[in-house]
Amino acid sequence: MDELDAYSRTVSTVAAAVGPSVAAVRAGRGSGSAVVVDDGVLVTNAHVVAGNRDGEVAYADGTEGRVTVRGTDPLSDLAVLTTRDPTPPPLPLGDAGELVVGQLVVAVGNPLGLAGSVTAGVVSGLGRALPVRSGRASRVVEDVIQTDAALNPGNSGGALADASGRVVGINTAVAGVGLGLAVPVTDTTRRILEALRADGRVRRGYLGLVGAPAPLPADVAARLGRPKGLRVAEVVPGSPAARAGLHAGDLVVSADREPVSDAQGLQRRLFAPSVGRTMPVTVLRGEAMVDVIAVPAELTEST
Repeated sequence: MDELDAYSRTVSTVAAAVGPSVAAVRAGRGSGSAVVVDDGVLVTNAHVVAGNRDGEVAYADGTEGRVTVRGTDPLSDLAVLTTRDPTPPPLPLGDAGELVVGQLVVAVGNPLGLAGSVTAGVVSGLGRALPVRSGRASRVVEDVIQTDAALNPGNSGGALADASGRVVGINTAVAGVGLGLAVPVTDTTRRILEALRADGRVRRGYLGLVGAPAPLPADVAARLGRPKGLRVAEVVPGSPAARAGLHAGDLVVSADREPVSDAQGLQRRLFAPSVGRTMPVTVLRGEAMVDVIAVPAELTEST
């Protein structure tokens, strides 16, 4: 009974701290939830507000307001909203990198239009990947949090909080019964939110290759101190990767002099500062290490 009481106290404390600052949001035909992260600034999912410039929010205490869609980023499924109306106190952002499987998390949102709903569960898995698309461009949201805290339509854009009431994820999808997914709050997420808030969009570099993790030969793995690289499966004709001389079958081991073991490792190097700048890429081609110089172009919906 004591353990149950302690669990209940934790969940109710988090709910009381987080609930007032999670809004129900409606934009056009889309609806979901949003989290207050600064005075007059809220975060939600891009798919909740897709294609709309403004919307309405309602908080658990009955307060309502208007919001403007400052920017959306479908390739991370994040959006920033701003408002001139008063907002509840902003919630602190945590670090999803500190989560462990089995840790208690609390989801707060507005499922099925039921304002201020709270569910609790555990982190069921970490490092999941969520494929997303914008036009012809596609990406993988990295390190997605899997939880068994019940999520339903309307939870999208709501908060996934840890036991201290810090927002560690933005709930984004229901993948099945007992299987919810949340975009993690990481350094990458913060960069995306800062770009959306400042510029209304996220600029990304584009190389034009498709790859998958693959094991390195034992001697190379021992020398580099890691077991995998990114095997190039396809190079888009005429793309920056093609112009740099990359080929299908190459095994990328570093980009911009940083280790690459998977697609996410490469994506992290392809934000705005990479566009138009030379990027050294090292690949294992056959038995030889080959260095090439790529110049990422800006990613657009047509690339």
